[in-house]
Amino acid sequence: MTRPTVLCPVDFSDASRGALRYAATIAEHFGATLVIMAVEDPLLTEALDLGTGVVWDPEATRRELVKLAADVVGVEHPSFAMTYEVVVGRPADEILRMSRTLRADLIVMSTHGLTGMRKLFFGSTTERVLRETTVPVLATHPVDPGPVTLQDLRALVRRILVPVDLSPESLHQIQVAKALSQALDVPFIAAHVVEPLRSPFVTRARVPDIELERMTRADDALGELIATVPRQLRPEMIVAHGDPAEEIATAARNRHAGLVVIGLRGPGAHGPRMGSVTYRVLCLAPTLVLALPPDAGIVAAERGAASSWTVPAVYK
Repeated sequence: MTRPTVLCPVDFSDASRGALRYAATIAEHFGATLVIMAVEDPLLTEALDLGTGVVWDPEATRRELVKLAADVVGVEHPSFAMTYEVVVGRPADEILRMSRTLRADLIVMSTHGLTGMRKLFFGSTTERVLRETTVPVLATHPVDPGPVTLQDLRALVRRILVPVDLSPESLHQIQVAKALSQALDVPFIAAHVVEPLRSPFVTRARVPDIELERMTRADDALGELIATVPRQLRPEMIVAHGDPAEEIATAARNRHAGLVVIGLRGPGAHGPRMGSVTYRVLCLAPTLVLALPPDAGIVAAERGAASSWTVPAVYK
């Protein structure tokens, strides 16, 4: 197997320092190459050249990256490979381009939360990356200082929450959660939220009976997914009723889950486009969020190939 690659864009803020600690811990544990990236604004580099007489030198930024890494990672010569990239352009464009060029396996970046009335919404760069990435993204909370060791990471994660929509992609999310559960030696919880019926015909029907039936079918479908996980991991199940994003955020808080593994795909899309539930979970849940783009095998299955797991007919 080739050495995996972790890409971590930083802007030298405290938020990106926390993301870098997560990226370094992951790279060390999995023997990955950590690529630390800085993106300079082209207007800033032009202003330096024209207005101050100082010529912008990418090597100066690279030296700052090296100093940042030595400070955050805590050692000058880590046990894993570490490289540095300095580019000029629009941050989201350059991060996405670099992830493709490097064939990165993971992007680790902070959500860059704001203050005041807009504190629930994260930075436009992170949002754009999440909307267009074909690589999993670990989004870190802006006030999270990050782990120093793998033991710190286990203590921060505690449990993994995996909200699924019971589409064919759900199996991929469960398998990723299973691998993380094994690697970190932490339990995981699979969850599905049944949204309340909203229809002019609801009042004419026996709503309690219908809702109970929907909950029962969801429980059966989630149980079939969990059956694909080895028994020794003993994954738990939650079937809730209500607003999906709010119920997921509540479950993360109540069950002390420090990591949420969620799909990026919006309804009806044929590519990695962030759905509204994923967006709101990122805003509401004060946890790590691993956002997964669609698995290539699932996309192929939807184009006519066979899938290894499909939603049980009773739930469709």
